[in-house]
Amino acid sequence: MPDVPYAELHAHSAYSFLDGASLPEELVERACELGLRALALTDHDGFPGAVRLAEAARRTGLPVAFGTELSLGPDARTARADPPGERILLLARDAQGYRRLSRTVGLAMLAAGRRGAAHYDLEALAEASRGAWMVLTGCRKSGVNRALEGNESGRGPRNPREWDLEAAAREVEALIALFGQENVAVELTNDGAPLDRERCAALAEVAERAGVPCLATGNVHCAEAADRPVADVLAATRARTDLDGLEHRLPVNRSYLRSGARMLALHRDHPEAVAAAARVGAECAFDLALVAPGLPDFPVPEGHTPASWLRSLTYAGTLERYGTRAGNPRAWEAVDHELGLIVALDFPGYFLIVEEIVAFCRRRGIWCQGRGSAANSAVCFALGITAVDAVRHQMLFERFLSPGRAGYPDIDLDIEACRREEVIQHIYSRYGRERAAQVANVISYRPRSAVRDAARALGHPAGVQDAWAKQMERWTSVRPGGLTGQNDEVPEPVLDIAEKLLRLPRHLGVHPGGMVLCGRPVTEVCPVRWAAMDNRSVLQWDKDDCAEAGLVKFDLLGLGALTALRLAFTTLAQRGQTVPETVTEGELRTSQSGRPWGLHTLPEEDPAVYRLLTAADTVGVFQVESRAQMATLPRLRPQEFYDIVVEVALIRPGPIQGDAVNPYIRRRLGREEVTYLHDSLKPALTKTLGVPLFQEQLMQIAVDAAGFSPAEADSLRQAMGAKRSLERMDALRDKLMAGMRSRGIDAPTAETIYSKLRSFAEFGFPESHAFSFAYLVYASAWLKARKPEDFYAGVLAAQPMGFWSPQSLVADARRHGVRVLPADINRSLAQATVEQREDHQEAGHSDQWEPLRPHPAAPSSLDVHEDLAVRLGLAPIKGLGERAAQAIVTERCAHGPYRDLADLARRVSLSRSRLESLAVSGALDSLGVERRQALWAAGVLSDEHGRRRGASRQRSEVWCQPTLPGTAVGAQAPTLPTMTDLERQAADLSLTGVSTQGSPLRLLRPSLAADGVLSAADLVDQEHGSRVRVAGVVTHRQRPHTASGMIFLNLEDETGLLNVTCRAGMWRRYRNIGRRAVALIVRGTVEKGDGVVALMADRLQVLPGVPGTGSRDWC
Repeated sequence: MPDVPYAELHAHSAYSFLDGASLPEELVERACELGLRALALTDHDGFPGAVRLAEAARRTGLPVAFGTELSLGPDARTARADPPGERILLLARDAQGYRRLSRTVGLAMLAAGRRGAAHYDLEALAEASRGAWMVLTGCRKSGVNRALEGNESGRGPRNPREWDLEAAAREVEALIALFGQENVAVELTNDGAPLDRERCAALAEVAERAGVPCLATGNVHCAEAADRPVADVLAATRARTDLDGLEHRLPVNRSYLRSGARMLALHRDHPEAVAAAARVGAECAFDLALVAPGLPDFPVPEGHTPASWLRSLTYAGTLERYGTRAGNPRAWEAVDHELGLIVALDFPGYFLIVEEIVAFCRRRGIWCQGRGSAANSAVCFALGITAVDAVRHQMLFERFLSPGRAGYPDIDLDIEACRREEVIQHIYSRYGRERAAQVANVISYRPRSAVRDAARALGHPAGVQDAWAKQMERWTSVRPGGLTGQNDEVPEPVLDIAEKLLRLPRHLGVHPGGMVLCGRPVTEVCPVRWAAMDNRSVLQWDKDDCAEAGLVKFDLLGLGALTALRLAFTTLAQRGQTVPETVTEGELRTSQSGRPWGLHTLPEEDPAVYRLLTAADTVGVFQVESRAQMATLPRLRPQEFYDIVVEVALIRPGPIQGDAVNPYIRRRLGREEVTYLHDSLKPALTKTLGVPLFQEQLMQIAVDAAGFSPAEADSLRQAMGAKRSLERMDALRDKLMAGMRSRGIDAPTAETIYSKLRSFAEFGFPESHAFSFAYLVYASAWLKARKPEDFYAGVLAAQPMGFWSPQSLVADARRHGVRVLPADINRSLAQATVEQREDHQEAGHSDQWEPLRPHPAAPSSLDVHEDLAVRLGLAPIKGLGERAAQAIVTERCAHGPYRDLADLARRVSLSRSRLESLAVSGALDSLGVERRQALWAAGVLSDEHGRRRGASRQRSEVWCQPTLPGTAVGAQAPTLPTMTDLERQAADLSLTGVSTQGSPLRLLRPSLAADGVLSAADLVDQEHGSRVRVAGVVTHRQRPHTASGMIFLNLEDETGLLNVTCRAGMWRRYRNIGRRAVALIVRGTVEKGDGVVALMADRLQVLPGVPGTGSRDWC
């Protein structure tokens, strides 16, 4: 077949979201196979796939162009199934044209004022163009095609003799008048469908009359013909119907990429259109790297440069944290070395931007901590960006910043989750929405959504769609390995389509905390749209695309643990607690005596922390509270701070899949000899006993074993941290293998080393991250061991966060002898806090302050204070809410305690439902009224505050007319039966999610014991391998993708927690019970070893009559 020059100028990728079935790189690969001269990506309403296109083009050498298809008119909506507006296709002629087009699209989206909307009109587009765009007449919904065929859909009279060439010519002339004759071309699209040839002839005649060229295009929606069924399913999904319902909207032959020869055959009547497309493609192609911006200039005080101002701030912080230069020369030397490299690489502005964000948080009392490779930097420590002392821990700065580095370093900021929005809005305010935007998160198809959309498109009923979708695991495949139970005869066509959908993006979300800053308007780089959350604007690119395009991203990550720690240290300060002169265990830091307790004033290496960690007594402790972490801690037996660093990194998909966990523990316990796959690995792996655990070690292995340069090793680090990491790691494979062979490493060993490297692409943890997190682990564990009341109050007040529910946290506190008091209208704040027993509240005065002893099965002992208690807050009461809870507290603080229910109702405006929630939850018990009596009176007394008066168009003042005191009829309840313990517990769990009366199984224990059912604590005395039955409330259901189909359950009873393992076959047998039951009786085999007790289940049975709050499931 002859080589015919051709460029495809109208192609939609999967980033047209439900209107394209191939990824940009798949289009590029297919275009190269077909010998196309160029390829233009013209996705809808912007450039979400542009970076992936450019990346694939650089790899293959294919010239690429960038354009977009826009919907015109005030009704055009970017988030509708089939936008009704007229469409036009715009192609950027060069990098300048791309910037103009991106800015125009972005400004239109922002001007719309809401997500998913944009308003374009031809006059405004023409004014913005200034000759920098090529205008193509577009698809069936273009103005020219609609005018030709004479109706809104673009599919008008079937008889070509009825087509209106004059109307079509007028549309083309209007485009010429606006954009210029040299910038307009008429598209000819021929898929071989009926009337395509006649339509092309008519359009060619229109173009000839107007004196503009014809361009042959494919209006491509997939790379190959085999992808057309997927494209049709996506079109049906976009239209929210099935394939039959698409009717005229579904093309007869949905177009795919074709070779130049094939296009010439289809357009044999107009061969010049094929040649013209090749010529325009060559003229419009450019490298997207040409649009990359820098950072905004950071304002510095007069007389300073960014470098001198950074040096001044750093030296001030170094003096505060390290002391004088004479007193700590090693630290000052490290700071000087780092500053020299930072200045040489022209990065002072970047560090000043990060420091300003941290300073803003400090001024606002928002806790934040830098992590990432910044933990390797003494400058970051001196500036207060990180809490990790890089000098003390002898961390290598070059892993953070090396002379060969091409881009900015990686500094992530963990910020209190509940206050991160303040920081995000500060950045918008400081740098302007023109130069700041959030990063997108591309939401791809997952098994459930893929099966549901495939089933809908193929015409299956909605109930059947949902039933099939619910069988699918969230993160695996749609085939039997990804099913949670029996197949239930999911049809093969549904599974085939769903499997192909899994690789495709479905829509754009928002990255939790990623933001970019630009030295010029960010809309010139990538269009920006409004996010669903108020006052947030977001790019069309994800974090990997931003990095590839050269945008500088700042990660502002929400961390609930920081809020919990801040609240705990705040309650300590409120009671006047400060660092003492001496401590019985651990080592106080220098010059900290008398200062408030905080992250930087805690004693170092406190044995109580390591006792708690070794006992796996870590419910509520940051990062080490998960099932897998708690099962590892007794085996790891941490004794020093670096052991915490290892533990944080050890239970991650990278080390797990790289088979690093068990070998490291065996070597640490002396059960296995420390060996190395090759001598070249010793320098990198000595401190982790020959087992790779950290990304930095993998970088060092690449340098030592494969001869990578520091810059190449940094590219390896970026590949390991990327969303598309596996593909990027595989692209480096040949270079790694060749380097290892040149150093005498045999092929099998080289393959083993590479497999360990590749496994880290599944989320291996950097050592610098682990150090940053380890500080929070230490602080969290110290608080639990030494100040447990403040610890539990902080964690409960910071909910939702962490691995455990509030009920499990309260149960854990009670097992340790920590007093937890229920929410009370006259004692509680909005959220949980620490309450101190007053002098008149003697132990015998109230059963709430009766002595509380730890349970014998508690894993470790805590420093419990008998005069302190955790008081639950009012806001978590279901139906009450933060605002109403705060109003109750504010009124009580201003005017004293509430005397009775009527007094509360008169002083605070509460609806009937809110008063009823307070009554049933027990928050009114201190008013001397029983729950059922309070519930009876709530409806009557809800009008006590009075009816709103005075609101009118003329008067804005609103006031309330209260009723006369004591006149409410029916407020006094008749004699009602008192709630039983079980009823009270059920009410507590239903309305607050927490019961301070202990585990629900406490009331069932006598009958369970009589039936031979053991408690979790009883398993300690059972022999390994013995068969037992255990009962508990299900707190978690997990199916990690690294667990080969195993399901893990967590059970909780009044004595503690138990980890239950279910094999895949057993889970399929009892799936309906295991997934739905609040509480279970589990029969299984006891597994014991290294202080860890678990149960391998062989039978599940529902335990009825147990109130629950729901489990936290990941399966």
